[in-house]
Amino acid sequence: MSDWKLPWVGGCRCGKLRFEISTPPLLTMACHCTGCQKMSASAYSLSMAIPDSGFRVTEGEPVLGGLHDPGLHHWHCDHCKSWVFTEVEPSLGFTNIRPSMLDDFSWFAPFIESYTSEALAWAKTGAVHSFEEFPAMEDYAPLVAEFAEKGARPGR
Repeated sequence: MSDWKLPWVGGCRCGKLRFEISTPPLLTMACHCTGCQKMSASAYSLSMAIPDSGFRVTEGEPVLGGLHDPGLHHWHCDHCKSWVFTEVEPSLGFTNIRPSMLDDFSWFAPFIESYTSEALAWAKTGAVHSFEEFPAMEDYAPLVAEFAEKGARPGR
């Protein structure tokens, strides 16, 4: 695990909300669902599943944005409104961080992509695995194991 070169730091566009990641991601992803298209104002959203124990906000106070759904919390910078991370309730043990919020995300590549059934025809990610919707729950453990072995890393 030392090849991850942790910790990583990042923050929103204006820099008022900052965070630190101290554990490797479980997976890196792109989601093509129309909800993510609208939230990101792009063809898909990018995320990294970081174990809850490895993520902490170090500066600023995130505010709830997006859907305001009781089970899905999209956290933003209160000043610039950047979408920084997402938490699910009840907790699944990880937080989805937007990788483009890292100070250096040049290494990032999505390992899986979901909701290709809603993808724009021209939007290609190069992900290793593609799913028409979300992967089945039983698919996650093998995907996490494969990502731990073969997933993109800084400097690799």
